[in-house]
Amino acid sequence: MSHGGQIVAETLAKLGVTRVFSVPGESFLAVLDGLHDSKIENIVCRHEGAAAMMAEAHGKMTGEPGVAFVTRGPGATNASAGVHVACQDSTPMILFVGQIDTAHRDREAFQEVNYRAAFGPIAKWATEVEDSARLTEYVRRAYKVAVSGRPGPVVVALPENVVSCPDVSLSRITKPVPLRQSLAEPARAAMDWLAEAERPLVIAGGPHWSKGAAEALATFAETQGLPVAVGFRRQDYIDNRHTNYAGDLNVGVNPRLAKRLREADRLLVLGSRLGDIETQGYTLVDPASPTQLICHIHADENEIGRVYPVEMGFATRADHFVEELAKLPPVSGDWTDWTTSARQDYDHWLSPQQSPGDVKLEQVIGWLSANLPEDAIITNGAGNYAAWLHRYFVYKTYGTQLAPTSGSMGYGFPASIAASLEHPDRQVVCLAGDGCFQMTLNEMSTAIQSGAKPIVIVVNNGRYGTIRMHQERTYPGRVSGTMLANPDFAALARAYGGQGEIVVSGDQFADAFARSVEAGTLAVIELRVDEDALSPSLTLSGLRS
Repeated sequence: MSHGGQIVAETLAKLGVTRVFSVPGESFLAVLDGLHDSKIENIVCRHEGAAAMMAEAHGKMTGEPGVAFVTRGPGATNASAGVHVACQDSTPMILFVGQIDTAHRDREAFQEVNYRAAFGPIAKWATEVEDSARLTEYVRRAYKVAVSGRPGPVVVALPENVVSCPDVSLSRITKPVPLRQSLAEPARAAMDWLAEAERPLVIAGGPHWSKGAAEALATFAETQGLPVAVGFRRQDYIDNRHTNYAGDLNVGVNPRLAKRLREADRLLVLGSRLGDIETQGYTLVDPASPTQLICHIHADENEIGRVYPVEMGFATRADHFVEELAKLPPVSGDWTDWTTSARQDYDHWLSPQQSPGDVKLEQVIGWLSANLPEDAIITNGAGNYAAWLHRYFVYKTYGTQLAPTSGSMGYGFPASIAASLEHPDRQVVCLAGDGCFQMTLNEMSTAIQSGAKPIVIVVNNGRYGTIRMHQERTYPGRVSGTMLANPDFAALARAYGGQGEIVVSGDQFADAFARSVEAGTLAVIELRVDEDALSPSLTLSGLRS
């Protein structure tokens, strides 16, 4: 017999959870007490949004639910940013929220929130435990819901009186085992269907990927001679050096790849929802009347045919499906010219476009791509700076990209902390804009306290670059609300106990990076870039002219 908080901690431990992220609150003191004697590491964060993003990044890396604990009211609403990332990125995650005593419900008690209503639209399941005897049941179910079908976030409210209740029994716990169906016949059917294409394109994305799936995708593409594109921020789903790789469907997509998607006659979509970003606002593939025929593989049967009419679809995990595809012999179709030209388009896209100023991001990203270990993990949030990363960094192996498909600013730095803790033997690099970094830079304290040692490269142009770019296009010469007054980022890193570097010319970067690695702790390298640089192919001066 234990109190409720101990039951929560013990249930998580038996489910295999080894690390959680939290901001403490009096509403779940009993859970903190339960974690005290458990073998679960509790990473204490500085803001609930960052804690939820760390949990999301952990879930994305491991395929198991990332877990965060936050307090009621403002703690929960702060954490909603991370829940939204997990929702749009299809990442397994559980957010536990302290809640008021059930006896005080519906009185608008201090920090009272109806979590089922607040989180219902962005969580797979939002619930509240009302009986301490059912704590194990709810935690176990939250885990199962988070990982099943299309993975996603679950929000569980824990009332104070429920988790502090003494003499609670631990129920029987079994970790859910994913069901795996035979996919030999569906894979052959999909390949027979694709064999009828003149201009086929494989698009890989979504959840459930793995190193084995990445290797299987490469084998499948090479065996069948097919071009492969990947979804937004899923660039590590296949070695980008592979001759069948055609590029990624991101915000700043290669125009030649966009044209190829529009001209393709059959699409084999593996795991991706083929959403807004991949289709450039649903213009490359028209939901109402697509010119491409579609075979859709997705873990959630409700996604198949939800947006696009499909000719063929299978409700199953994409990683399992592609492993079966890789076993098939070559079909009679010959797409050599189509696939070769797709690769040539990608190689052409890698040719750097020179940006203004003494620090050129295309050179910095090119240096990182050429010099980082192949298993180095690159994280980023949202902002104009990311366009250089997506265009010029060549991802070599699975598990090296952590970025939000939801487009959330502030994500990259918390994700880099989670990555450094999960993989302390690997190099972790976060690329962040000055606006993006300032949303979560207080987590430098968390990094130092927990021993995380990511290297953060801050692109400082003194503005919200993406919004400024759109502003100059829509309302030229009328700057409003996009300028930033920035700190000395290097000095700030040193104030937290980390390493700080400032780079004002490109020839300084390699030495600054080497010193940051040698420091063996959190490091920040501030790049002072030209304010006119807005994207790899666009400058502010160009917009003004």
